[in-house]
This record gives sequence, C-alpha cells and structure tokens, in this order.
Amino acid sequence: MSLIVTNFDKIAFMMFPYIPSHLSDIPIYRKAMEIFILSRSISTYLNQDLSILKPDGTEDNNIYFSGDIVQQSVSLVPEIMNAERERDSDKKHTHVDTLRRLTNLLYKNSYKLEKSNSNGKDYLPILRRELKKFKRLQHTWSLTL
Repeated sequence: MSLIVTNFDKIAFMMFPYIPSHLSDIPIYRKAMEIFILSRSISTYLNQDLSILKPDGTEDNNIYFSGDIVQQSVSLVPEIMNAERERDSDKKHTHVDTLRRLTNLLYKNSYKLEKSNSNGKDYLPILRRELKKFKRLQHTWSLTL
C-alpha cells in the first residue's frame, strides 16, 4: 500500500479549487493535506478487510469508523481556510475550536479502528503520530491568528 503522495497541490486543487495561493505555504495546511491522504489510504486499505460480511451475515461495525476518519480529515483544510479568511477574532477562534474537535475525533476514531480485524490497523499509529505533529502546529498557528 502506498501511503505517501507528494503532489499535495494537485490533490488540493481537485478537492478545493478556490484555495488562496499563500495557504499552501502554511505548515498546518500541508500537514492537514498529509493527514487527509494518509486517512484516505488507511481507510481504503481497511475497507478491503472490513467490507466482508461476517459468517452470520452481519457487517463489521468498524467500517463506519474508517469512513469517519476520512470525513473528519477532509474537513481540516476548510476549517484552516475559514480561520485564515475570517476577519473577526471570535469567529477565527470558532474555526480553531472546530479544528481542535476534529483532530480529537480523528485521534479517538483511530483507537477505535485499532480494535478492528484488519492488517491495516498497523498503519494507525502512523496516523496518530502525524496527528500529534498536527496538534503542535495547530497550537503555534492559532497563536498567530
């Protein structure tokens, strides 16, 4: 499984065609893109194992957490964009708080996915390491807003 994609700008443009040009220079933005790509790759890998029905015909409930990490990670960049564009300080901090909540949810869901019956769960510690780096960047970045 290839977890590393180096062409962030191409992916970012496809996802968010109206990204201000200066945003791609901000470290938190680049880390958010890395987390999205990593989450999507992990989810794809996990879904191959988790989409198989159990012997009793039921599905593995962990498959929903794999979708959650993608949804939460794709929401990181818009929150960064909104905070950067916002002029009102209180509204900026609302976006920062949302970003913090999304990061915490990603972290929690990565632990829930670790209980799944898939070889892909071995990549979840990598995601958590990147989330820790993101949290440090987030703290520094929020002080500059």
